Parts: sequence; structure tokens; C-alpha cells
Amino acid sequence: MLIAPSLTYSLLAPILIVLAGALIGVLVEAFLGKTHRPAIQLTISIGSLLLALQQLWQIRDSSSLTAAVNSVTIDKAGIFLQATIVLLSLAAVLLIADQENFVAQASAIPGSIEERSALEQKNQQTEIFPLFLFAVAGMMLFTIASDLITLFVALEVFSLPLYLLAGLSRRRRLLSQEAALKYFLLGAYSSAFFLFGSAFLYGYSGTISLSGISAAAGNGNDIFLLIGIIFVSVGLLFKISAVPFHSWTPDVYQGAPTPITGFMAACTKVAAFGAILRIFYVGFAQSQTQWRPIITVIAIITMLFGSLVAIAQRDVKRMLAYSSIAHAGFLLSGVVALNKDGLAASLFYLFAYGFATLAAFGIITLIRDSTGEVTDLNRWVGLGRKSPLVSAAFAFLLLSFAGIPLTAGFVGKFAIFSAAYKSGNISLVVVGVLASAIAAFFYIRVIIMIFFTDPVNNSVSVIIPSIKSKVSIVASMIISIALGIAPSLVLTAASNFANFVK
Repeated sequence: MLIAPSLTYSLLAPILIVLAGALIGVLVEAFLGKTHRPAIQLTISIGSLLLALQQLWQIRDSSSLTAAVNSVTIDKAGIFLQATIVLLSLAAVLLIADQENFVAQASAIPGSIEERSALEQKNQQTEIFPLFLFAVAGMMLFTIASDLITLFVALEVFSLPLYLLAGLSRRRRLLSQEAALKYFLLGAYSSAFFLFGSAFLYGYSGTISLSGISAAAGNGNDIFLLIGIIFVSVGLLFKISAVPFHSWTPDVYQGAPTPITGFMAACTKVAAFGAILRIFYVGFAQSQTQWRPIITVIAIITMLFGSLVAIAQRDVKRMLAYSSIAHAGFLLSGVVALNKDGLAASLFYLFAYGFATLAAFGIITLIRDSTGEVTDLNRWVGLGRKSPLVSAAFAFLLLSFAGIPLTAGFVGKFAIFSAAYKSGNISLVVVGVLASAIAAFFYIRVIIMIFFTDPVNNSVSVIIPSIKSKVSIVASMIISIALGIAPSLVLTAASNFANFVK
């Protein structure tokens, strides 16, 4: 006799709402005419995200291990991470809504008659919106999954749409498609590593639940445990772009449509780190002697590598890609800390970094010439004299990434390094400060190029953004500035929500 699974729909509602929005978007794409599709798809996307956020507020004090047959855990940290993803997605979807960045017909061959005809007739497909919502739903599930199978399913749910979205850039189509293919192939390998590691962990513990793996620590073959931790970590470290699993990042960041790059850089990092924090804090906490030295070394190498290689970049998107690699190393310090302060600092860091990243990529979409978006830093020389306000906003974001005082980046780094210091990982703190100093060099170099270098004779200009892009950029900027000047509200919330139910 089959028994129906027990599901607590009120606790699962945020994810279900976003999934419902994605499914409705698919139907709209299939049956509605091209005239009304963009506005309706955007309305569905924003409405779904707002309803999901409202439901997260309703369950903010909830806690459950059995919301979905023991496969997800509803707890404070999970709710904070889901809310962060939804808020960032609201800002990201407004950038995505400016469809000028996306190809009209994804199936059309670059440079073909079909592609030119679709552009001339303004026959713009809007499948990006349901793909976007599927990715958001997968990310939300990824942060609360409490067993290895659910983690894998969530991983694929948000990864597959991103593989497609990365290849939809209107300009430099071949570069965009190359980026999507590279992301797909390397992502497939990382998923295989994750599954392989899950098999070893199941062989070690006899269970796929994170709490069961933790309870089995010391009672099985430690070789199986170590191999399982290593291979599962490889799959997760790929998603956060930690060295040596970072090779896809600069190419994908450069080739993908810039709004998608911003979405990936912000939301994917939140989702991936949310899963990493849960796995290591819940599943591997009792085995910390096996993995802490390895993760510490990876964090150190990632911080230094990202900061050093970023110096040589002449493309702003590639520079920010290597910057994101360095930030992944900083965030791994919170994982290694393995204490409440480390978890709280990681939650705040992810929140602050996400909005700063979205604002930065939003500004990049505004720098254009006659052929479209310009990301070559040599073409940005003297931009501060042409558009001082936009240039000043971008400079502020760079200073925040560098961790200059009175910015959200400084607060985040101070919190996460403090947690690492309290846990006894002084080496991480020393290397982190050194890497931050190195990173400050290339950030300030860009600011000097923009404001203090004579402009070259080129046609680069700053376009007036659409109302949707303007709202996204301004809102992200306001949040970033507020987190630097008065971070106590979010810091307190992160501290109060820094709890995993085991």
C-alpha cells in the first residue's frame, strides 16, 4: 500500500509560488501574442517574487525538519537565505526586463536571415522570464535541502536554466554561446563529482540525510567519509568559483548577457554558499578535522589567486569575475570558522555583496558605443568627465568590494575575519587582509582611469537607462550605501537568524 508523502504546504509555499509563476510563464510564452508577452511575463515574475517574499515573512519564526518528508529543513538561516535570494532576484529581474540585452530568437543561427528578421520584426521571445523563475526556485530549494538527493535535484533545477540564459546575449553571440557551452560541460562534471561523493557518503553512513551523516561520524570507514567529503565539496566549490574549480567563471561572466552575469554573480553565490554552510555546519561538523585543513588551504589560494589575477584584466566583466573568486575565498573563512559568528557574518556578507554586485553589473549595461555595450577598460578612460554621477556610483561600489571603511564591504570583511580569528584561524585573517590590500590596488586603478586620466577620443557614452533598470540600480545602490553607514539592522537580523536546525 502506497502512503502519500506528508507535506507542509505553508512552509513550502515560497518555493511553490515561484515554481507556479514559472509554469504560468511557460503557458504565456506558448499562447500569448508577442505584443503583450513582455509586460505580462514581467508582471508574473515580480508578482511571484513578492508573494514568495510575503510568505517568507509569514513563516519567519517557523522551524521544521519534516516539512517535506525530511528532505528539507525550515529554519532561521534557511529563511534568511531564501529572503536574500528573492530580494536580489527582484532587483535582477528589472535588469533582465530590459530585453535589449537578449537575442530575439535563441534558436536562430548567429548572423542568419532568421535572426535579422526577428530583430527587424521585433519578434522578441520572452522565455528568459520562466527560465529565470525556475532558477530562483532551484536556488531557494538548494539553501534548505537537508539530504543529498534533494540537494542534487535543486542543483540541477537552478543550473540548467542558467546554462541556457548564459548563451542568450544579443551581441557577441558566438562568445555567449561558447560561454554557455563551457558552463554546461564543466557544470556537468561538477554534478558528477557531487553524485560520486554522495554515493561514498551513503556507503559510509547508510543514509543520505545530513544529520544522519553527522551522527555516523566515527562509526564507519573514514576513507569513504573523506572521499565523500572531497567529491561533494568539488561539486559545491565549482558553483562558488573557488580555486582550482574557477576556470569557467571569467569566460562565462564575460560572454553571458550582463544582466544574467549580475544575477549569477549575486544569487548563485548566495544559494551555493547557503548549501555549503548547511552541509559543513550540519553534515560535516563532527568530521571537521578531516576537512578544515583542506578548505583552509583552498580559501587562502582562492583569495590570493583572485586578487592577483584580477590585476592583469583589461575587461571590466573579467575583472569582476576574478574579484568574485577572491570574495569566494573570503566567504570560505566563514565556513571554516564553524561557529555562530561565522554563520552570521557569512549571511551578512552574502546580502551586502549581492546588492553591490547587481548594482555594478547594472551600471556596466549603461556604458555603450554604436555597437552596444563596452567592457574594455581602456575605453572607460576619462568616463568620469562625461558622466560623473554614474562614474561616482561605480567607484563607490569598487571601494566597497575593496573593503574601504564606511562601506558594506568593510563591515562584511571585518565581521567574517573576526569570526575566523575567534575560531583560531589566524592564517586566514592575515592572508585575507593581504588579499584585500592587493584587491584595493586594481579597484583604485580603475577609479584613477575613470576620474584622473585624460579621456581618449572615442564614442563611449552613458545611456539613459530604462525606468526598470534605473529602479534596480538605484535601489541596489541605496541598500549598499545604507549597509556601509548603518549596518546594524541587517547585522542584527543575520545574528538572530544564524541558526541551523539539526
